[in-house]
Order: sequence, then C-alpha cells, then structure tokens
Amino acid sequence: MKSYSSRKDVPEHEKWNLSDIFPTAAEWEETYKVLESKIEKLAQYNGRLADADSLHAFLVLSEEIDYDFKKVYVYAMLQADIDTRVTTSQSLLDRAKKLAVSLGAAKSFFMPFLLELKPETLKQYIAEKKELAYFEEDLYDSYRYKKHILSEEKEETLSQLGEALQVPSHTFGMINNADIVFGEVTDENGEKVPLTRGMYAKRMEDEDREKRAEAYQAYYKPYKQMKNTIASTLSAAIKNNVTISRMRHYPSALEKGLFSDEVPKEVYETLIETTKANIEPMHEYIRLRKKLLEVEQLKPYDLSVPLVPGVKEEISFDEAFDTMIDSLEPLGADYQQTLRSFKEKRYFDVRETPGKRSGAYNIGIYGVHPYVLLNHRDDLDSLFTLTHESGHAMHSWYSSRHQPQISAGYSIFVAEVASTVNEMLLIRYLLAESKEANRKKYLLNHFIDSFKGTFFTQVMFAEFEKLTHEKAEKGEPLHADAFNEMYEELYRTYNGSALECDEEVKFGWTRIPHFYRPFYVYKYATGYAAANAIAERLLQGDAATKTSYLQFLKSGSSKPPLELLKDTGVDLTKPDTIEDALAVFGDLVNQFAEL
Repeated sequence: MKSYSSRKDVPEHEKWNLSDIFPTAAEWEETYKVLESKIEKLAQYNGRLADADSLHAFLVLSEEIDYDFKKVYVYAMLQADIDTRVTTSQSLLDRAKKLAVSLGAAKSFFMPFLLELKPETLKQYIAEKKELAYFEEDLYDSYRYKKHILSEEKEETLSQLGEALQVPSHTFGMINNADIVFGEVTDENGEKVPLTRGMYAKRMEDEDREKRAEAYQAYYKPYKQMKNTIASTLSAAIKNNVTISRMRHYPSALEKGLFSDEVPKEVYETLIETTKANIEPMHEYIRLRKKLLEVEQLKPYDLSVPLVPGVKEEISFDEAFDTMIDSLEPLGADYQQTLRSFKEKRYFDVRETPGKRSGAYNIGIYGVHPYVLLNHRDDLDSLFTLTHESGHAMHSWYSSRHQPQISAGYSIFVAEVASTVNEMLLIRYLLAESKEANRKKYLLNHFIDSFKGTFFTQVMFAEFEKLTHEKAEKGEPLHADAFNEMYEELYRTYNGSALECDEEVKFGWTRIPHFYRPFYVYKYATGYAAANAIAERLLQGDAATKTSYLQFLKSGSSKPPLELLKDTGVDLTKPDTIEDALAVFGDLVNQFAEL
C-alpha cells in the first residue's frame, strides 16, 4: 500500500482539479461578493410578490443564486476536506456556511407567502406568464408542507439559528476528523506506533488475532475517554431534531425525516421488522465464523478477518479502476467510457494523507461535474469503495445532463441504489472471473461481509436512531449510559448469542457520523435491497431493465423516489424486495457453509 506523509507527495493525477469550479481563489472571492449582493436583492422581494412577473423574477434570481452558491460552498468544503487541520480552509468553509445562513434568511419569507397564496391564484399566475411553468411542479409540491411551515417571523428566526443548530454535528466532525488521537499498536519491528484509521482497517483483517485485539482496543480508547463529550453532541443533535419536528407539527421526528422523500413510516418500520424476522441466516453466519476461526470465544474484532486466509491481494488504484470498468459491462459502453473519462479529468482525490477527511463520498455540482473523495488503500475494500462512489458520480453526471437544474438533484433514498448496483455487478464479475477455488471462497466471504455491513448493520443503526429519538420525544434522558445500553442490546440482537461482546461494543455509537444526519442510514439498506433486485436482472441480460435503470439514473428528482424505483420494477412499499434480498443472503451463507 502506498503511504504518503504529505499531500505534496501524492501524484498530481490522483488529486482533485478544483480549478474546474474556480480557476483561482480570487474568482471564488469575487463570486462570494456577488452572491452577497444578490442575496440582499433576493430579500427585498419580501412583501413585493404581488403578480406573475415578480414571482417569476424572484424564482429566477433564487435559482441563479443556488447555482453559484453550490459552487462556492463545495469549493470551500473540498478545500477543507483535503486537510481539516488547515485553518485558512476552515475559515473559507465557515464563510460559506455563513452565506448559507444569509441565503436561508433571505428566502425564509417565501414558503409562508406561497402557502398563503390560494392555489387558484397561483394557477392564474402560471397562465399569465408561461415561463412559470418551469417552476410549476415544485410550487405545487410546496403545498404538501403547508401545515409544517411556520410564520414568516419564526421561519426567519430558524434560518438565523441554522448555523447554531449544526454545532453538534460540526463539533463531532472536528473531534472525529481533526482532534482524535488513537492508542498505540505494535509495528512489524516491535515498536509502538500511533494507530491510524487506515491502519485500523488493515489490522481488522490481519490473521494475527493478537494484532486485531490490540488495534481494536487502541481504536476505541479515545472514544471511551470522550464518551460524555460525544454523548452531549449526539444528545443535542437528537433533541434539536425533535424540537424542530414538534415546532413544525410533524407527528414524530421519524416522519419529519421521511417527509421530503414521500416515504411512509411503514417502509422504515417494515425494513426493521422484516430484517429481524429473517435474522437467523445472520446468526448462522456468526456461528459459522466462530467455527471456522476455531476460537473458544468469538469477539467483535474477529468479524472482519477473512475466513479464507492467504488470498489477500494488493490492488493498485489503476488496477482497481480497470477492474471496475470491466465489471460494469452490463450497463453498456457509454456508461463505461464516460466513467473512464472521470479518472483522466481528475474527478477523484485518491490517497489518504494526514488531516484529510476520513471515508469517501461523491458530490455533484450542476454545471461542473462530480467530485469523489477516496482514501484508497490498494485493497479489495478500496476497490469496492471506488466502485460504490463511482455509481454516485455517474448518477450525478447523468442527472445533471438530462435534467434542468430544478430537478437535477436526487434524493439520497435513490442515490444508494445507483452506488450499490455497481457493487453488486462488481462482486458477481469477480466471482465469475475467478478461476481459483480458494479465491472464489474468499470473494464469497467478502460478499457476505459486505452484505452484513451495508444491510444488517445499517438496519441496526436505523433502529438505534428510531429508539433514541423516541426516548427524546418522551423526555427520557440521553446520556452515555443510555446510549451504551441501547446500542449494546441492539448489537447482541443483530449478531446473535455466538458473539462474545467486550466492553468496547457498547461504545459503537460514539464513532458514527451518520447519526448526525437523522434517519439517513436506513437508505443504505433499502438501496441495497433495491440494487440487489435490479442487478440480478441486469446480469440476466434483461434489456428492459437496462433501459429502465439508465433512465432512472437520468431522472434526478423528476418523480418521488418510490415512483422512480417502481419504474425499474422495485416496490419498497411491500416487504417482497427486502425478503428477496434476505433470501439471497441466506443462500450466500449456505453456499459458503457447503464450501
């Protein structure tokens, strides 16, 4: 694995080209100042929207501002994520966040105004000015929010509080990305060295059990030490969400979280209930893992080590990229060629370097292109991460080129389908191409572990979110002990009795950044189940599925998420798709057990 002690050492072609957003920092500053002026002008429409012309002018200006603001914000965010320790980059991002608050305040009057406007009056405006037809669907969709919009004064107050409400998330981000110092582990020379996230991921797959145990304890050491601080940030984030949900008259925080996607709470609840009703194959896999590892007590640090030893391989970024492209043949040559060009144009930031934001993500900028953050470690997991984020990037690319700005963005609910279809195609490709029996077993094991992490773990997280928010809604205390108790109980339920839980298990909640984006993680699980159904049909050469799926990628937010998925033949309002995915998991476990 290539290791870089400084970003300066990373080859230029493996780093983002941010000049595609702004060629120079001076142009960012100039756009920032123009936006400040335009936002002031936007605010002046308050009380002046009296006819079709003024409504249209406001909406056009608002969209212009949104276009430039996204560029300003993302440029600052990407700069900050390159090295979270650089104060000048953090300052840039702080300024962008303040601009977001100003923009929110300037627009805060509009929803109360619109929802006071009678539908027949809006219809008359659209008839008078044909250009308003571009905004028509969004305007009428706003009426769904009528009972959840507050008075103009309260909306403006909430907009002004926007940055303050993000403090718990921001604080956790700084703890988790910039300040946290893990314990020490023993290197190959017997010397004690500080543990890093990249090293931890490698150690969890190490065949030496003592090394795994040492890394596991070193990893959780700072989280245990900071349990009360992190509990206060998570508790504040949950309570903020519950308070806003009540202020906006939602029946619950859960229903607020699902409202924008038009997803009924039954979809969320059915996901959890169906998974728990079909949990036995998961428990069987844990028992099988214990048996194959030949350990008296199976521990959490035993859950990531491959059960087929000696097959671990180093996969360079270039090799990973070529393999990914080949695996996506069922999606067609246009898809493959377009994605290949992303590498040449430097849409990827590849390497882990000190201070760089952990993990991986894709973010699309309308009118520019997608940007993908990676922390590539030259292994199989990194190949899958690359493939996952590339699915997001292609979704962004297709939607931006086939939808107008107003509908080019897409819900996270459907985003996870685009990324996971790619992963499904990759694993099936690797299994089909592998001629050596031991490697096939290794890949099958990887498929099972990936299924476990992307589906079962995310459902467990989703239930944790549901329970913690329900506690807050009842006024029950949320502190470290309460979080520990809930998390440990869920962990035992989902993994089964064959797993012996150390003290560290109960602190799992301390390290999950997604908990600061409430009711988000369940979309990984629904996306995984939907992707399983689509990928199976693509691999069978179903031409209709290929056509409908590519159209799905081009559709942005032109329809509600559940309807977009129904167009591909997936209906998540019924348990069938979840049950089918769980049946696939059971089959994989059976295949592996037989081998």
